[in-house]
Amino acid sequence: MTTPEPMAWPEVLVPAPREVIGTAARELGYTASAISQQVSALEKETGLVLFEREAHGVRATAAAHRLVDLSVPVLAAMDDLGHQVHQLATGATARLRLGSFPTASVRLVPPALSALTSAHPRAQVQLEEGEPEELVAALNAGDLDVALVYEYGLSPRQWSDGLACHQLVREDLVLLRARGSGLSSRLAGLSQARWITSREGTAGALSLARLCAAAGFEAAVAFRSNNYDVVRELVSAGLGVAIVPGLGHAPGDSVEATRLAQRSAFRRVMALHRHENSNPLLGTMIRSLRGAVPADEPYVRATRDEQPDQGCRRRGRPASFGDRPRADTP
Repeated sequence: MTTPEPMAWPEVLVPAPREVIGTAARELGYTASAISQQVSALEKETGLVLFEREAHGVRATAAAHRLVDLSVPVLAAMDDLGHQVHQLATGATARLRLGSFPTASVRLVPPALSALTSAHPRAQVQLEEGEPEELVAALNAGDLDVALVYEYGLSPRQWSDGLACHQLVREDLVLLRARGSGLSSRLAGLSQARWITSREGTAGALSLARLCAAAGFEAAVAFRSNNYDVVRELVSAGLGVAIVPGLGHAPGDSVEATRLAQRSAFRRVMALHRHENSNPLLGTMIRSLRGAVPADEPYVRATRDEQPDQGCRRRGRPASFGDRPRADTP
């Protein structure tokens, strides 16, 4: 570099009067010629006389001192802006908008956000809750940075090519019965049972219907609720049986739980984001979500993108969900 940057103006304009050009050059690491050229250019640009030329040197004028007074706060603000830009670029003060469905909001999001904010205490995270079709629409519109979504083995989803997909969790589907009810632990033995499931048309209800159809009967649904706590309490009271995914199961003395053996009896949870999203917190968020997956629960297993049977299905247009789920319940 041969010409001082604007940040050096105060040092150029008001060093000690004696041997001002040489002193400024040495202190700033520029040549005397470069300092003289900068002063001349500044005088030409501003229309001000900044130095009085004397026989043995130059002296800063009153205009030069005033220019310094005006420029110091501006240059300090520029310096602070540069620092803030660096903080944003490294994620230190970045903002991330996370979308999640209710079960993940309870089981995965709190520990994940705790890990993220520990790594970036000044980062801002905005949480929005919804169902997969709502979250994917917001993601495609640029209103979210990351969306936690799910799919059942018997009602798979497809994502648009513009979305990156990170597998997080594979949940077993679990059959719940009131303890001591004497009801079968096999699906085929529950053709006469009353069933509790989510509202009609959801992925959970569709999965139940297909599982029961494969077992040779149509489930007689007596109660519907989109809240796993309600489902569990209804089962505990002996009002019916239910199937829930692993993250939605809370062990208790009043309920017996049995993992379904059917190959398609599972639910997957994944994180989606747009390929072109350059948010510096994306990587930390995905790692934090992976770290939030429970490691000691029998019906929940962490998954990784490299597993070939866990790949996300895609198609070349935005996801269309039709009569697919609008709830994350059983």
